Amino acid sequence: MLSTFRRILPRLAPPAGLAWLALAAVPSARSAVATPQFFPAADAVSVCADTPLRLTFDSPPTLGSGGKIKIFDAASHSLVESIDISFPTAIKTIGGLPNCKYYPVIIAGNEAAIYPRNGELDWNKTYYVTIDPGVFQVGGDGYAGLADPTAWRFTTKAARPPAGTAKLTVAADGTGDFCTVQGALDFIPDGNTTPTTIFLRKGTYTEIVFFTNKHAITLLGEDRHQSVIAYANNARFNNAGGNPYATPGSNPSAALPAHGGSTYHRGVFMAHRVNDLVIAHLTIRDTTPKGGSQAEAIILNGTKTARAIVKDVDLYSYQDTLQINGQAYVSNCHIEGDVDFMWGNGPCFFENCVCRAVSSGRWYTQIRNPGQTGLENHGFVYFHCTLDGLPGVADEYLSRIETSRFPNSEVVLIDCVLGSSVKPVGWQLERNLPNDDGLTPRQVRFWEYHSHTADGAPADVSQRAAFSRQLVLPQDAAIVANYSDPVYVLGDGWNPKHAAIFAP
Repeated sequence: MLSTFRRILPRLAPPAGLAWLALAAVPSARSAVATPQFFPAADAVSVCADTPLRLTFDSPPTLGSGGKIKIFDAASHSLVESIDISFPTAIKTIGGLPNCKYYPVIIAGNEAAIYPRNGELDWNKTYYVTIDPGVFQVGGDGYAGLADPTAWRFTTKAARPPAGTAKLTVAADGTGDFCTVQGALDFIPDGNTTPTTIFLRKGTYTEIVFFTNKHAITLLGEDRHQSVIAYANNARFNNAGGNPYATPGSNPSAALPAHGGSTYHRGVFMAHRVNDLVIAHLTIRDTTPKGGSQAEAIILNGTKTARAIVKDVDLYSYQDTLQINGQAYVSNCHIEGDVDFMWGNGPCFFENCVCRAVSSGRWYTQIRNPGQTGLENHGFVYFHCTLDGLPGVADEYLSRIETSRFPNSEVVLIDCVLGSSVKPVGWQLERNLPNDDGLTPRQVRFWEYHSHTADGAPADVSQRAAFSRQLVLPQDAAIVANYSDPVYVLGDGWNPKHAAIFAP
């Protein structure tokens, strides 16, 4: 698994603007191996307490067969963290979510990144690092490691940002308040409703992010394409929990344990029961390779009044790229994936998004919105969006659903561009209910209005499934108007375009 992760993880560029320190080379048992550059640099001060540790070698390293990396409190010489590389994975708690598997050491190119468990390092402390001989191999030679407690030591920032700080900066090069997104989120108190912006500087942040019961948070990237959160997380790697709203009888507003085990662990960015979340101007990528199981880039388990906004964001994965349960507005996003790569309960309104399939014969969506009295909400509605595929992709269904489980599934396309990747039949029902039990396929709303090609020509819908519906004017004018309005679709009188993120 670790070797696979190394192959697919994008190479991380060394942080810019740092004074790298090259120490004197120490000979190994076989031959001299150049001493790596350290981050934080030896004797660095004002280091973020959530910093990953990095060693950059002259050529790509590999992990040896055994040995330990240790971090000590320099004042007391007490052991703070120990990583045994005999085990390529370890377990930690992320944002209160227990039993999350992660990689304590990740190698990309010439760099080896070491990830202490969240919260193990503290503020206003000096630490030193030791590395056993042979933990890293470079060019076939074993790196002699570090035994001298003065060789690689650093001191963290004197204090946390002041409580209630309205803007927190995350920077991989250590120049911000935090080095990780999770570190910034952990700083925000539980139950917070004070608006807080987390500004994500350019860089690749290799981490799994989870938080719950923290509200009014805006995660804003410095650059849509260069502020990147990435990890190879998936259902095989973190096979735990499950969507608490997956069944038609579930109530998104019902009380759940704040860190309940019913929450998926398999996404890169996961927000659970969070209100007024904005994610904008960045990229989230699940680097799990194709065929590597369900692997969301983003999972939002909100409520029917969550008021989540995802704007100007690029999302990449294969299966299940985006999962949204609860109220959300998604605008001007690029969403790329494979099997059912947009799914959840909604209500969710997509506007001006590109939804791109990467394989033929699959499905864009699977929407499981409930329809019972008192629990109704709309599903996923696409307004002025493009649903297409990579070159050569064909026979993509717009959606599928098992009507025996989710007889009220709703997917509505209003004035969307459909590429040649879309299968002529358009829609699919699975495990269909018989027509005499009062729950017929006619409860499924697979509707389209004015689907067209990129050049504006009407899409050929002559072979669409009989259970789907083409909306036409003037008879369906009211339906078209309603489903073109995010306030109608999202419910609770919420107009996402009034949010501060849209202010000029």
